[in-house]
Amino acid sequence: MSSSTVIIKDGAVYLSSDVYTRFFDRLESVILLRRDRDLCILPVRHSAAGGYLLKMRNKAGDRVVHAPDFFRESGSLKNLCTEFAAEWSSTHGALMIAGAFEV
Repeated sequence: MSSSTVIIKDGAVYLSSDVYTRFFDRLESVILLRRDRDLCILPVRHSAAGGYLLKMRNKAGDRVVHAPDFFRESGSLKNLCTEFAAEWSSTHGALMIAGAFEV
């Protein structure tokens, strides 16, 4: 499967409309998890489950997840502006950014 691009900048995760539609279409929130050096972005199917809001950034449908607390607690990536390759993992049921916490 081809990889998608995700940008992490100033404690936020930026998803293009293509990435949003492909992996999180019609969802309002996601859960962010750190698994060793990897970042997992998991879809939240029921709003009562919580998570971080997928806020619309522009008319093109790009989304942003503001999560400074997550990155602060993870101790990394907070002030970076980095573009990452991300791939869907059916094993984890998440969009995975391998090695995101090595930067």
